[in-house]
Order: sequence, then C-alpha cells, then structure tokens
Amino acid sequence: MTAETEEVRLEPCEPGALSPAELKTLFLFEKLTDEQLTWIAEHGCTMRVPAGGLVLREGDPAEAFFVLLSGTVSLTRRVGEDDITTTRTEQRGVYMGATNAYLRDDGVPRTYMASMRALSDSEFFMLSATDFGWLMREWFPMAIHLLEGLTLGMRNTQAAIGERQRLAALGALSAGLMHELNNPAAAASRATGALRQRVAAMRMKLGKLAAGKVAPDRLVALLELQEEVIERAAKAPALTAMQTADLEDELGDWMEERNITAGWDVAPVFAQGGIDVDCLTQIESRVASPELLDQAIHWIGYALETEQLMSDIEDATGRVSNLVNAAKQYSHLDRAAHQWIDVHTGLDSTLVMLAHKIGDVRVVKEYDRSLPQVPAHPAELNQVWTNLIDNAVQAMKGEGTLTVHTYREDDRLVVSIGDTGPGMPPEVRKRVFEPFFTTKPVGEGTGLGLDISYRIVVNGHGGDITVESKPGDTRFLVRLPLSEPASA
Repeated sequence: MTAETEEVRLEPCEPGALSPAELKTLFLFEKLTDEQLTWIAEHGCTMRVPAGGLVLREGDPAEAFFVLLSGTVSLTRRVGEDDITTTRTEQRGVYMGATNAYLRDDGVPRTYMASMRALSDSEFFMLSATDFGWLMREWFPMAIHLLEGLTLGMRNTQAAIGERQRLAALGALSAGLMHELNNPAAAASRATGALRQRVAAMRMKLGKLAAGKVAPDRLVALLELQEEVIERAAKAPALTAMQTADLEDELGDWMEERNITAGWDVAPVFAQGGIDVDCLTQIESRVASPELLDQAIHWIGYALETEQLMSDIEDATGRVSNLVNAAKQYSHLDRAAHQWIDVHTGLDSTLVMLAHKIGDVRVVKEYDRSLPQVPAHPAELNQVWTNLIDNAVQAMKGEGTLTVHTYREDDRLVVSIGDTGPGMPPEVRKRVFEPFFTTKPVGEGTGLGLDISYRIVVNGHGGDITVESKPGDTRFLVRLPLSEPASA
C-alpha cells in the first residue's frame, strides 16, 4: 500500500493530554508563561501512531501541528513514483505539519509539504492548525509580521525574478533567432539581385547570338547543349575546395588558349558546377565555330550561374523555413499543453534556437531513436533543455564538447546533457538546485534556472533531475517516466 491510498490513523493516548509542566519540557514551549502553557494544554491532545503508520500525507490539507514526544519518524517527498526520504529523526520536541498556519489567508491552499511516517511506536502532541495559527498571531504579533514579511517577500521576489528571467531568456532567444534568420535572408536577397543581373545578361547574349546570323538548327542545338550542361552540373559530384581550385586553373588555361573573353572570370562558374575540360571540349566541337565559341561559353556560363543562384535562394529560404519550424517546435504555440512527445524533437529545436550561443562548441548527439514517446508539457521541457544547454556552454566558455545523450533506464527515459568544462566542486554540486544559488558574477545569473528546471521535471512531470560532475565531465541527468503517473 502506498502513501497515496493509505489511510491516516491517529490513536488518542491515555490520558490524552499533557500538563503545563510536561509541555514546558519541550524546547518549543520552554519560554512560555504558565498561562500560555495552560491554554496550549487545554487546546491540544496527544496521539499515538504504531510503527509503520502514516501520520500525515503530502498534499493533504494541513490541518494539524505535530510535536514529537517519543519514537522515530521519517519525512518523505514524492518524486514520480518513488518516496524520497528527506529527514529521519527521534529528537524529542521536533515539530512538523501545519507550520505555516499563522500566515494570512492569501487564497493558496495550505497542504502538507511532505509525508510523515512512524518508524517505531510514536507519540505526538497535536494542536489544530486553527489553534496554532491563533496563538502565534496573538502571542507573537511582531514575530509574525517579520515571518510573514520574510515568507511572502521571498515568494514575491522569486516570482518576480522568475518572470524577469523568463523574459530575459525570451529576449535572448528572440535576438538569437533574428540573428539566425538574418543570415539566410541576406543571402537570398544577394542571390536575387545577382540573379536579376544574370538573367538580363542572358537576354543580351541571346540577342547577340541571334544577331550573329546563327543558323536556326545551330541555335536549337546550342539550346540543347545548354540543357545538357546544366543537367550534367546537377549530377556532378561535390568537390573539395582544393579540387575546385585545381579545376578552375585547368578551365582557365583552356579558355585562355581559345581567347575566351574574361575566361578567368567564367572558369569559376564552370568549376563550381563540376564542369571539366572534357565537357568544354565537347561544347567546342558542338559549336563548330571559333567565332561563336566565346559567346556560347558565356551564355552557358550565365545559365549555369543562374541555376547556382536559384539553388542558393532555395537553400536560404529553406533555412528560414527550418528556423521558423524550429521556433514553432520550441514554443509549441500550435499544440496542446500536455501531450505524448518525442523528446528528440524538442532537443533538436532547442539546439537550433541556441545556435548563436553554442558558437564553436562541438555538439555530439547520441540519440536512441527507438525510445518511445513520453507524456509531457513540451514547452516546459524545452525550457529545461534551454537552461541545461545554456549552462553547459557557459561552463565551457565557448569551447569544448556538448554531448546530448538519450537512453532508457528501467521504466524511465533519460536525457543526459554533458559538457567538458571544469566541473563543480562538491559544495556547489550539493546546492545547485537551490533557488537563488548561483556561481555566476552579479548580473549574469539569478540562481533560478536550475530551480525552475527542477520544479518542472520533478513537480510537473513526476521525474527526477540529478548532476554528476568531475573536471572535464559534468552531466545533468533528466529522468522522465514513460507512462502517465497514477491518479492520487
């Protein structure tokens, strides 16, 4: 039986109450007056729980304040389908339960933040949350003002800084996206301008060919030759930069021997299209006229360059389309908030969105594409990937290897994001998920990125997030359940 379904059973003790003198032996009440101790004794009672019994359950309404009188208890937090022990104690006088009952009612439901179980036969002194809240507000008004200010202030501060961090992250991502979009957009614009010039030159060259009194059958043959060269260029294997340079030299020499006008300017166009000297020789034999060869070479060159420019435009606009698609995948603006997803889609879109920050860092993807989909809030998980990848890149100071690894571990899917940075010392590693804890200089970090990531993974998805670190190898491991969590 789990804590979600187990019944809480508290048994009244005999005689069922503590005297003021007995209450005074508890460190929590030792400074109270006799009148105050009498009031507490009258309003409280003692309870017994047998070994293994559940005293209070995480998520239930916080209706009672408990003080341990005897026995051993443990506090646990629910993480996915596991109960993680956070505290184990047998110290007489420790307290738990409705410890925030004195706070003003702000409309937020007051629930137990953990489950408590008796590890041995245990006894407790218990006050209702209403009585405990009343005595705190009436007897210690100044302390309550200070505690409320601290609690509510931290809550508001965390909310404000968290909102600011999200806005800053959105601004950074937007700036990066605009930067990424600008490059292909500018390339498409340049290619369009050049294409307009080449098409105009082709029209002029065609007019000159016609004016050269080319026989109709020869002109048709030339048009067919142009199509053949373009098709050959489309099927030509890709060349290295060195191979392309060598081919340019060979083509330039060939054109210089035949007095082709500005042959060294035309040669790179043919080389980029993978056209070799043998193809030029075939063009020469097909033209069969030294007078027309110069104009034919330039005309075919314009056609080749036109095809290359159209390919450049297609590549640039395709890049824009891919970036827009990545942005949609990242934000999931057109999808339901909760769904079954392939985590690799979110990881890829996040890497695209952070390309400007990743810079020269080497990215290694070790994906297990056979992994099943998981139930998740994709936009929230993308925020987790963003925080972890951004931190990894910053830790490496712009150089190193970023490894994104996915694999299965029992009934969970694991996403590992690793870097080759200097690593974390043990004292930092223990506190890395604490809110407001940061090792970054003032103004560069709020200390909430990993705290937000922890809450998204653990509280929002029933998963777990841990860190392993040593110099040259730091890994954040995000474990997500492969199935929907059971209803409470």
